[in-house]
Amino acid sequence: MLQRRLGLTQATAINMIDMVGIGPFITLPMVIGMMNGPYFLYAWLAGAFLSMVDAMVWSELGAAFPKAGGSYNFLKEAYGPKGTGRMMSFLFVWQTMIQAPLVIASAAIGFAAYFSYLVPLSPLAAKAVSGTLVILIICLLYRKIETIGKISVFLWGGVILTLLWIIIAGVSHGHFLEPVRHINDGLSVNYAFIAAMGFAGVKTVYSYLGYYNVCHLGGEIINPSRNIPRSMFLSIAGISVLYLAMNISVTSVIPWQEAKDSEHVISLFMQRLAGDAAAVVVTCLVLWVAFASVFSATLGYSRIPYAAAEDGAFFKVFAKLHPKRQFPHISLLFLGALAFVFSLLFKLSDVISGILAMRILIQFIGQAIGLLILRHKKGKDIFPYKMPLFPIPVYVAILMWIGILLSTGYNMVLIGLAVITAGLIVYFIKAKRNEEWPFGENG
Repeated sequence: MLQRRLGLTQATAINMIDMVGIGPFITLPMVIGMMNGPYFLYAWLAGAFLSMVDAMVWSELGAAFPKAGGSYNFLKEAYGPKGTGRMMSFLFVWQTMIQAPLVIASAAIGFAAYFSYLVPLSPLAAKAVSGTLVILIICLLYRKIETIGKISVFLWGGVILTLLWIIIAGVSHGHFLEPVRHINDGLSVNYAFIAAMGFAGVKTVYSYLGYYNVCHLGGEIINPSRNIPRSMFLSIAGISVLYLAMNISVTSVIPWQEAKDSEHVISLFMQRLAGDAAAVVVTCLVLWVAFASVFSATLGYSRIPYAAAEDGAFFKVFAKLHPKRQFPHISLLFLGALAFVFSLLFKLSDVISGILAMRILIQFIGQAIGLLILRHKKGKDIFPYKMPLFPIPVYVAILMWIGILLSTGYNMVLIGLAVITAGLIVYFIKAKRNEEWPFGENG
């Protein structure tokens, strides 16, 4: 049985290192290029707003159902454990088996991209670096959860140090507030701006993903009804401030017109301020952050197939815990192996859009609707945490997720639908064989 050993500090650290990762460093120039103006900061504010609103949904569900697996349990409870919920939770695990390794691979690919600032890499060498990183993470995670909690806090320290150094360096430059003063220069709120916000929002939302990682570890959180919501809101608030300050800091030194075309914008920023040696150091710290992100994401996702298998809704082999260290080692090894393959096959920009397209319908929108169903069926008393102004935040979250889904692009939406369709086919074959819903209620 999983043990509750992670407190608020460790839970917040795990969330924050998953959120930061390589995302803001590689998406910063992407967002500026998509917005093509000094008002790119609005895209980061929009990502923070969506994350905060969606965290209210996660908080109600996470505090009420603090078990390993997060959304797997939320969907099952919301739609009925012997009815539609069996199908919805299966679909969530199904898409997780694909998109979770994509998340891990994206951080590993980003790591290799920044590593190329230190050592020029051929395409083959870059793939070798990203693949090696995944293997190293699996080795580190192959241990007890309380040890992992300590490692997470240690890695979190490096994440915060990196962001603070970038921010303080920009402040000391003396022009820190210039990007804010010019944020509305040339701004016209029209269709082109809204479309740009959608495309840029895909990248900023990707950089905020991870605020809910604590929910996947619900069975290992101390006092979950309080610590799960608190860790999410603390994570989002802290990371939002750090992201905005970092963007402002970087563009106060490197004009946005130049920053949008830089592959190693943080390294260039520090080189311009403090020279080559400082640029090397900050690049190493960015690599530290990317490493921490892969660590946190792999940890959280490895609990999802385990939770489903233990519940009898997924392949039994994933329910096995390590005989001595009591963690789901089969799940960890499988996701790690798939992430290793993905890190060798795909490009970063495609991975980012694919991650969101596959997750939005079942996980984010599906569980938001599920919360509405649960509130209607069972009332608000079963929820230790209750969001303000319910149900307005739920509807706002659903509408914003629909906008982000459409912004991933036609091809990515089709891929996401194809993954869901394949999952439905597998589920109905499995359900027919085991006489589960809709063919029966056994199992």
